This record gives sequence, C-alpha cells and structure tokens, in this order.
Amino acid sequence: MFETDTDGIHQEAATGALPGWDRVEQLVQAAHDRYRGTDDGTVADYIPALAAADPDWFGICVADTAGGLHEVGDSAVPFSIQSISKAFVYALVCEEFGHERIGELVGVDNTGLPFNSVIALELNGGHPMNPMVNAGAIASTALMAGTTADEKWRAVHDGLSRFAGRDLAVDEAVYTSESESNSRNQGIARLLQSYGRLDADPGETVDVYTRQCSLLVTARDIAVMGATLADGGVNPVTGERVVSADVSRDTLAVLAANGLYERSGEWLFQIGLPAKSGVSGGIVSIAPGKGAIGTFAPPLDSAGNSVRGERATAYLSKTLGLNLFASPEPVSLDRATTELDIARSAR
Repeated sequence: MFETDTDGIHQEAATGALPGWDRVEQLVQAAHDRYRGTDDGTVADYIPALAAADPDWFGICVADTAGGLHEVGDSAVPFSIQSISKAFVYALVCEEFGHERIGELVGVDNTGLPFNSVIALELNGGHPMNPMVNAGAIASTALMAGTTADEKWRAVHDGLSRFAGRDLAVDEAVYTSESESNSRNQGIARLLQSYGRLDADPGETVDVYTRQCSLLVTARDIAVMGATLADGGVNPVTGERVVSADVSRDTLAVLAANGLYERSGEWLFQIGLPAKSGVSGGIVSIAPGKGAIGTFAPPLDSAGNSVRGERATAYLSKTLGLNLFASPEPVSLDRATTELDIARSAR
C-alpha cells in the first residue's frame, strides 16, 4: 500500500444532513412509485432457492443516523443477505487486525473481473485483491475470531446481528441449496490455501461463508446496518458501538472501490455512494454522516445487481443530496444581493 504520511493528522468530515422528515418520506415514496413498474432484469437462478423469489417484490428503507426509518413497499420481506454480508464481515476483521494488516492480507483494489473469478486469483499470485469478491470474502471469513469453524460462525452471526440491531436467523433452505452448488467457492478456497493465503480448513471456511450469506435480512435491516457505518460504527437504533469510526471509514472506502464488482466505477460515477449488492436482490448504499438506503427487488442486471434497486438508489442519491462528489450550485451575485436585502429588511 502507498504511503500517505498523515499519521497524527486529525480526520475531518463534512457530511451535512438529510432533508427534513416529511421531505424524506415523500421522496422515498416517490422513488417506489417511480420504479415499482420496472420489469427489467432476471431473478437469480444459479442458486435454486433464489429462483423462487417473487419478481414483483420491491422495498425501500432509508435509515438516518438519528435512528429514524423511512420505509415503503416490501421493506419487511426477508431475503438472504448474500454478498452484502461481505462488507460487514470485512469491518469486523478490520476491527481485529487493523488498517495496514488487513490491507496486506486481503487487499483493497478492484480486480475488474466478475465476483467469482478464479483468473483474478491466478493473475495476482493468489492475492484476493479485495474483500468484496468471493476470494477476498472467503479469506475475510477465515480471519474471524475463533479457532474452530463453530467459533468463527458464532462470531460472524453475532457481529452481523449487532450491525442489524436484532438477532438474525439463517434461511436453512438457501443454506442447503447453496451448499449443494458451491463447488466454485470450494475451489477458490483451495486455491487460496495453495498460495498460503488461507490457514483455516478450506471446506469448513466455505461452509461458514455459505451460512453467512444465508442469513435472513430485510431492506430495513440492511439500511440500519449501513447507517451503522454511516454513523462511525454506532448502530443508530440500538446505540451500540459495533466497530470503530476508523474501521467504518476504511470499509466505506473499500465499498466505493469494489462494492458493485466490475461496475463499481460506473456506480460511483452515476450515483456517488459506497454500496454493496447481493444476488438475492438487496443493495445497501451509505452516505457518511447522514444514513443509508436499503433496497430489495429480486430481478438483476447482467452484473448481478438489482435493477429497481439501482434506479431507486440513483433517484434518492440525487433528490436527497447524497452524492459524495456533488457540490451545491453557486449562488449568483444578483441572487445573493437579493437574499441579503431580504434578510436586512426582516430585521
């Protein structure tokens, strides 16, 4: 990793705030109304249990850092968390190992290849490159606290439940279905082991990872999980600190670079928020200091991202003023003078 020479320099943040409660409520409803009729995309079927999802499900939740929840549609319908779990497991291992060490072990750079690519591992000497692709996620799961698979699973389950603010359950049907069709992940784990990048048993690690991806969440849950990162690691609903502010910052940086896989650059260019998607149809997007958007709609585009979720998030990013790279429009001299005159006359 490159040197920044900023040790001892205080991290400042300019985050602003969400609009007022009623305005957020209106815009969340408007996003749902605008895109609920969109029928583009296909429900994932490479995991048999996911193929049964209702393609018409569509839920949105915006969670703010004060603990407020703005929900519409199917925001309480449970679905398996899938790859969205990668972001939060990464945060947990960052808390354990620290900024520099986890950067060396797992990496932070985009592969430019699909999330389950084996070629990416081979091209980079067995280095996972980042924790949002399957190789990096499996390596991260292996780093969870515990000496046995059961202990690591308990650490994963406890940590993700704390992010959500409630005890999460496993969808046993999804877990069984994925366990019967995860030979590629098993191959990735063995390849990591062959390069000396996985100390734990490959089969047991993939089993923990599969359970991790099978945890049931809702759009509300992932919004709260995202808002926990937005609030510097403090769950805004429970008030519990889950990870540190530094870990939250690092996790959001990795999400910005890699959260939407090979479409991450396009996502950041169009929407301007760190985000993570899952093939069950969920997307969580985070606005530091403000809150997070959780969406759920099963039909996916060719990269495995929810079509309605992408469009609703883009709409809310713009209308709520969440894009990290957007600046307010400059006030013209005439407008500024008029506003100053109005202010003076009101005295």
